[in-house]
Amino acid sequence: MINVYDVIIVGGGAAGMTAGIYTGRKNLKTLIISMDVGGQTSIPSNIENYPGFDGINGYEMMMKFQAQAMKWGAEMITGKVKKIDKKKDRTFKVGVTSGETYDARAIILAFGKTPLSLGIPGEEKFMGKGVSTCVTCDAPLYRDKTVAVVGGGNSALGGTWELSSLAKKIYLIHRRDEFRGDEVEVERVKKQDNIDIVLSHIPIEVKGDQFVEGLVVEDVNTKKQKTLEVDGVFVEIGFKVDSEFVGHLVKRNEQKEIITNLNCETSQPGIFACGDVSDVIFKQTVISAGEGAKAALQCYHYLSGAKGKVSIDWDH
Repeated sequence: MINVYDVIIVGGGAAGMTAGIYTGRKNLKTLIISMDVGGQTSIPSNIENYPGFDGINGYEMMMKFQAQAMKWGAEMITGKVKKIDKKKDRTFKVGVTSGETYDARAIILAFGKTPLSLGIPGEEKFMGKGVSTCVTCDAPLYRDKTVAVVGGGNSALGGTWELSSLAKKIYLIHRRDEFRGDEVEVERVKKQDNIDIVLSHIPIEVKGDQFVEGLVVEDVNTKKQKTLEVDGVFVEIGFKVDSEFVGHLVKRNEQKEIITNLNCETSQPGIFACGDVSDVIFKQTVISAGEGAKAALQCYHYLSGAKGKVSIDWDH
């Protein structure tokens, strides 16, 4: 028996769930396929920059997203998409690792980016409890506290600079003896009094009880270890985009992000992309939600045969 849907959404984070809300409201038969619910947004213990909430647990917020998508008729299965093929009738066949296949008239790609991890003891245990992969999201939580930033590129340098106006002290830890980021960013960080630059060191363990209390680092040359007393650890070593399974269908940039236009359309008619997996510059939950809504509305117009730009939609 062939499972046929109007639209299949790949990814269950803020972008994917919001897309599911909007496709459901447009009475499109919708299937969301994702390994989890919430993606990166589900990790922080407190989100303070999402409109309408002074503060909310990330997982709880994403449960609300999911419930709303389900309310409007979206179905969801847990799984990883391994292949998408275009059929002769211009529909798409989606295969998941479990062996199941599903057909859809349109696809919305919303599976996000995956932050690279340090792979050290304590990192996973304290994720959302002092360990973070998003300075922009969590910096305000560390006002007048001591934190560590791990990384040597522009992301780490920029995050350290952002934290410098809030945190009491920042340790900037990099495994090499010089930074990979732009010199302007490097010089700006070096001039800040509350930033302690720790070069040629690698983190080897995050320590704590209920929350982060320290970070053990090791000198790459002498192998000497020391523990930095910190309240938080920001891992800013980059992201990976696992988009190979659609590389034969859509255009991607050098970072493997999916290239979209202003209406979330990809180079392949019938395939849309939104959120962190797209080439949208800013990676924030509120932006992903907005892009998910745009992708869903454009998808609806595509399926209904609308031509040209999306008309204004006041169906709130």
